[in-house]
Amino acid sequence: MGKKYVPFVVLLLISVFLFSGCGKKENTPTPENTPPTENPASGKTESKWTIGMSQCNLGEPWRGQMNEDVRRAAEAYPELKVIFKDAQNDTLKQRAQMEEFISADVDLIIISPKEAAPLTPVVAQAYEAGIPVLVLDRRVLGDQYTCFIGADNKQIGENAGKWIVEKLGGKGKVVELKGLMTSTPGQDRHTGFRKAIEGSQIEIIFEADMKWLEPEARKEMESALARFDQIDLVYAHNDPGAHGAYLAAQAAGREKDIMFVGIDGLAQEGQVYVQQGILNASFEYPTGGKEAIETALKILNGQTVEKEITLPSRTFTK
Repeated sequence: MGKKYVPFVVLLLISVFLFSGCGKKENTPTPENTPPTENPASGKTESKWTIGMSQCNLGEPWRGQMNEDVRRAAEAYPELKVIFKDAQNDTLKQRAQMEEFISADVDLIIISPKEAAPLTPVVAQAYEAGIPVLVLDRRVLGDQYTCFIGADNKQIGENAGKWIVEKLGGKGKVVELKGLMTSTPGQDRHTGFRKAIEGSQIEIIFEADMKWLEPEARKEMESALARFDQIDLVYAHNDPGAHGAYLAAQAAGREKDIMFVGIDGLAQEGQVYVQQGILNASFEYPTGGKEAIETALKILNGQTVEKEITLPSRTFTK
C-alpha cells in the first residue's frame, strides 16, 4: 500500500469506531426507566427495584412467618428483589443493617425494629436520605418514616383483658408475662390489658418481662408457681410465652387449674394450641407481610400511601 493511502485508511477506521460507539450510547436505557427484562443467559427476569428488609430476630415463629409472608408476596412481582437481614435480637446489629441499606442506596426499606428509641435515628436517616421506609409491627418514635403497618396492640390487649374479666367472673389471681417492654407492642399490650381490668377484682400477683421468648416465659412461670399456690390465669403477650407458662405448669402438675391466654394467633401455633386445649384463647396479631409488599409497590410506582395502616384482628377460642 502506498503512503498516500495511509491517512485515508486511518481516518476511515476512526470514523467507524466513533460511529459504533455513539450508537451504543444512544441505545442504553436509563436505570430509572428500565422495566424488568429477561437475562438471555439465565432466562430469569431481572428486578427493577431492590427492597432491604431488616427483621429484629427470627427466634420467634411469628417473625419467621412475617418474613415468609413478605417473600411470598414479593414472588408475585418479578420487578422486586428483597434482601433479608436478621438482626438476631441485637439493636446495634439492626442499626448497622439499616446503615448498609442506606449506603447501598436501596429503593425502599422495610424494618421491624427490636426497640423504638435506639432505632429511631437511623430510620430517620434513611427517610431524610430519600429512601422510603416502612415500619412493620413495632413502632419507632416520631414521624420520620413513610408508613407504619401493624395491628392496634392497645386494642388487642384491651380485648384480651375484657375476655379475661368475663371468663374469671370479674375476680381472680393473674400472672402477666410481658413481651420486651422496651418495644411498643409490649408496652401497648400491657397498657390495654390493664385498662380493661380496671374496676374488677382481678389481682396481678406476678409480672415479668419474658422478652417474647418461650424459654424465658417458662423460667418466669416456674418462679410464679413456686411463690403462689393459687394462680387462676396467665396472660402472656405472645403465644410462645403462654405455651412456655403452660409447660412450666404441666411440669408442676398444675396445668389443669390454670387458664392460659396468648397473642399472635398463627395457624400453625396459637390456633393449634387452642384446638389442643393448651391455650384457652389466642388473639390474632397479623404479620403485615403481604400488606408491606403491596404498600411498597404503590410507593415505588409513585403513589401516595397513608401514614398509618391498621390491620384487623380476630379472637380464637375452642
